[in-house]
Amino acid sequence: MKKIGLCLGGGGARGICHIEFLKVLDEFDLKPVMISGSSIGAIIGSFYASGLTGRDIEAILDDLSIRDIPKMLDFSFLNFNSLVKGKGVEKFLKKQLPVTRFSELKIPIKIVATDYWKEELVVFDQGDLIKAIRASISIPAIFEPVVIDGRVLIDGGVTNNLPYDLLLPECNFLIAIDASGFTSEPDKPKIPNWFDSVMNTFTILQNSILSYQMKNRRPDIYIKPQIKDIGLLEFDKVSTIIELVQDDVIKFRQELQEKLKLKTSQNQ
Repeated sequence: MKKIGLCLGGGGARGICHIEFLKVLDEFDLKPVMISGSSIGAIIGSFYASGLTGRDIEAILDDLSIRDIPKMLDFSFLNFNSLVKGKGVEKFLKKQLPVTRFSELKIPIKIVATDYWKEELVVFDQGDLIKAIRASISIPAIFEPVVIDGRVLIDGGVTNNLPYDLLLPECNFLIAIDASGFTSEPDKPKIPNWFDSVMNTFTILQNSILSYQMKNRRPDIYIKPQIKDIGLLEFDKVSTIIELVQDDVIKFRQELQEKLKLKTSQNQ
């Protein structure tokens, strides 16, 4: 019997696409025995691990108004540590997540962050769920780092943006959704602004780490949705992101059917 492990990678706003793939798992009534996640993948993975369905999570997203997003992204231009303090995200999670501790989850999840000073991966799987998520989303220069147990923690994507390896040996069938996206190369050489330069350099680093991981052990199903030219903080482009990944969702559904020999849902 297959023990499914589900990994949801980081990617900022692009990670909204994870919901579409969760809805496919729900179609087949497939439940992972364990989830791992980094950054936005840690957020959506935690909602799913709490017992919510893909459509439940989609409904929460649909209820967010255009006024809610600036509150979550509490910019502070006088803060020399980061652009966003992150308190708004914590308030959102406390309000919307059905649970606040790992022990209350229906499905176990491993959330990754990075110890800034020790330059090493940190894995959370017990204790305060909200704090673990908040640490995992601390994109350098964007979100203020978090201090937990004396450690200064930043985004998990710095050390492992797609931590599917953490699902072994508990799982024997790995599904990994890589939401890092793509950036179009301009027709003529163009010097990026400081923000794009930092963010795309971050993505290059993540892709290098993933390339090394892939040489050791590939997931049984690996999907990198064709999300092109969507910025990390462009949460106002949800409909565009969902539209861009529809071909990838079809591919994902087909791979699930072929590799797990599933029957097509009558409600599809």
